[in-house]
Amino acid sequence: MAELDKIFRANDVEAKQYERWERSGAFASNVASNAQPYTVMMPPPNVTGSLHMGHALTFTIQDVLVRWHRMSGRDALWQPGTDHAGIATQMVVERQLAEQGITRHDLGRERFLEKVWDWKAQSGGTITRQLRRLGASADWPRERFTMDEGLSAAVRKVFVQLHREGLIYRDKRLVNWDPKLHTAISDLEVQQQEVHGKLWHFRYPVEGEGESYIVVATTRPETMLGDSGVAIHPEDERYRHLIGKSVLLPLVGRRIPIVADDYADPEAGSGAVKMTPAHDFNDFEVGKRHGLEMINIFDRDARINENAPEAYRGLDRYAARAKIVADLEALGLVETIEDHLHNVPHGDRSGVAVEPWMTDQWFCDAKTLAQPCIEAVEQGKTVFVPKQWENVYFEWMRNIQPWCISRQIWWGHQIPAWYGPDGRIFVEESEAEASAAAQAHYGEEVELTRDTDVLDTWFSSALWPFSTLGWPEETPELARYYPGEVLVTGFDIIFFWVARMMMMGLHFMGDVPFRHVYIHALVRDQHGQKMSKSKGNIIDPLELIETYGSDALRFTLSSLAVPGRDVKLSPERVEGYRNFATKLWNAARFAQIQGANLPPDFDPGRLEQPVNRWIVSRLLVTRGKLDEAIAGYRLNDASNLLYHFAWHEVCDWYLEFAKPILGGGDERAVAETRATVGWTMNQLLRLLHPFMPYVTEELWEHFGGGDALISTGLPELDESLRAPEAEAEIDWLIRLIGEVRAVRSEMNVPAGAKVDLLVKDANATTQARLARYADLLERLARASGVELALGDLPKGAVQIVIDEAVVALPLAEVVDLQAERARLAKEIDKVSGELGKIERKLGNPQFLQKAPAEVVEEQKQRQDDYVQAREKLEGALKRLEAI
Repeated sequence: MAELDKIFRANDVEAKQYERWERSGAFASNVASNAQPYTVMMPPPNVTGSLHMGHALTFTIQDVLVRWHRMSGRDALWQPGTDHAGIATQMVVERQLAEQGITRHDLGRERFLEKVWDWKAQSGGTITRQLRRLGASADWPRERFTMDEGLSAAVRKVFVQLHREGLIYRDKRLVNWDPKLHTAISDLEVQQQEVHGKLWHFRYPVEGEGESYIVVATTRPETMLGDSGVAIHPEDERYRHLIGKSVLLPLVGRRIPIVADDYADPEAGSGAVKMTPAHDFNDFEVGKRHGLEMINIFDRDARINENAPEAYRGLDRYAARAKIVADLEALGLVETIEDHLHNVPHGDRSGVAVEPWMTDQWFCDAKTLAQPCIEAVEQGKTVFVPKQWENVYFEWMRNIQPWCISRQIWWGHQIPAWYGPDGRIFVEESEAEASAAAQAHYGEEVELTRDTDVLDTWFSSALWPFSTLGWPEETPELARYYPGEVLVTGFDIIFFWVARMMMMGLHFMGDVPFRHVYIHALVRDQHGQKMSKSKGNIIDPLELIETYGSDALRFTLSSLAVPGRDVKLSPERVEGYRNFATKLWNAARFAQIQGANLPPDFDPGRLEQPVNRWIVSRLLVTRGKLDEAIAGYRLNDASNLLYHFAWHEVCDWYLEFAKPILGGGDERAVAETRATVGWTMNQLLRLLHPFMPYVTEELWEHFGGGDALISTGLPELDESLRAPEAEAEIDWLIRLIGEVRAVRSEMNVPAGAKVDLLVKDANATTQARLARYADLLERLARASGVELALGDLPKGAVQIVIDEAVVALPLAEVVDLQAERARLAKEIDKVSGELGKIERKLGNPQFLQKAPAEVVEEQKQRQDDYVQAREKLEGALKRLEAI
């Protein structure tokens, strides 16, 4: 076997190992297997996308789970794919055409869609290539695209069936309308932006009340042209006498009623609210309750249409706003104008303010579909991790609104609906079926026109857990891999994707689409701030992989993935885990140089050396805790267990304890220890592989068997390997060395100085241990000797207690005790001063109110650090004062 290089170079290893895995079919599921299936549906990234840190986190978590369960003997299917991302993809291609001076309308629908498919073929695989860099072990030959023919057939079938069941229907309702993209958009595609605007207070004359008027306030004066009522609270004493009367709408002259409704807040503004049911979601609900007229005064460009007075027709909404305010001021109907900071909804793609707009759209009866989904989670058929996310899910599901599923764009699943000459709608899976239905209805062949709208992207992705497995055909894959084990996703799409997959899965498959939903948090920068281009704090995962390696990034993300807590990421943290990979590499080189091997007949239950029995026992304990952590989706705990075991127990202690045995003359002990070191490396690489696949696979060639590590099982260890006596003995040794090292550090003992260890009151067990490990104590605790003290301990000796024994370190001749006391006291004063500043800051209510949350959190962390530092210094001073 070739000798390992002195340095682990991630970039040299990653491409080679990944290509080997993929070529060998190591990622493949096996539908004919007798093993228990383990299914994870990859949340399909947008075909327009490239890898960002949120992707890196969610796909790392999924890959760790998939690799772990694959190595546990499960038949793992990690179903990959990408989403066609309707609006996002159409915008990409339209921008490219705009650079050539062409619009999609110049090309027409068919030629434009050809351009989109061409772009998808050339550039659409970027993110899947990047996922390979991350080490994602998805079943790539099964990759699906949400507009593959098979998935398109599933979409058509679902639409037609839901329509026949009355759960999809066409209606005129308010939607979020993007006047730049000319389409309805979902709530998810709406971003609230804080805007410095105005709050205008207008006087609406009360009919039949002489000079009397009622004052209404609005941030959107242009919408008043569509007002059809004024609402007041039924118990508002100021206006109760006006209930049932009417006002004359200024500039328009329309007579509109004053209605009593609890929506009007007596404490807000004037207490009277103008009602524009066709352009405000809240007003729409009030309008339905009181039968108010729905008057649409905008066209698709958000310009004033023919339903408004002629003077305003054709004006852009903001030009109309200025003219309306000026005209009302001329009439003396402007009461006051206030500066007003408020949120305005904007389209996340177009960047323009969206308008609630009355339009004909296709809707899905989400309320009916949501009921079984609520019950499924209540009954534990699907469990959220962390559990508190169930409350968010329930809140949204119980208050769900009709789902607008149509979009006025060209890229996407075109709605399978055709219109007859009289407007009658025929919903069928194909044009031939629609023509047959029309002929049956009209008694003759007629010309049909297909609906030009496409479906909301979330409609097709809602079918992902079963459409990717071949539904509506009854395939072996569908029977075997549905439902999935776990969905791993962010909290921001619980409503828009998780809930809709639940609806469609229960309705069409009769079972939930996944048993667990693991909701991970956001990845923020090291200060806890959300990453954004404007802040300049975006961390590119591909740059981190290039610099530190994929293993380092993966281990960092998994170690920080505390359920329910945001991930605070810094490049320094990734660098630290790159050092961990290097530590593992160096340990493997040491083992190789020492001739460590794993004999075929190695039996860890027949070991004699306590240190070897100890490491086997510790690995057994770690293995059990890892299973518990993975089962609970606590990848942070699993990572920390592995880090502690590998770095501290294996590298810092076991290999150090093994060195004198390997260099000794007892051939039997040498052979046993070489074999145990080889076995330990073998077991450790298996456990680490799901988290750090590349470095472990590279080292496996030296410490494994013939198969690739990815295709090898996790360690299976019998409980009989637990060795409590060996654990107690070696743990005692570690505690003793650790305490001595801590005292030396606290007392500023020079690194090269050796100090006697004087031990008093040691019982027979401790005396035997001291004799057995004297050489190790001298080397690792830098002791000049280990002696049993029969009389009093010398003055100037620092004492530590290990079980029943007192261990003294005579430091009077090594350290100036008086100067050390003065140094420690000075350090304590300095730390206390810094701590006082922070405590005063955190005790200031104004700081807590005005400072950003991440700054407050940083100060609290610094406070904790200073408290710990002071406690450590005070402990050291206390030791000295006891001398």
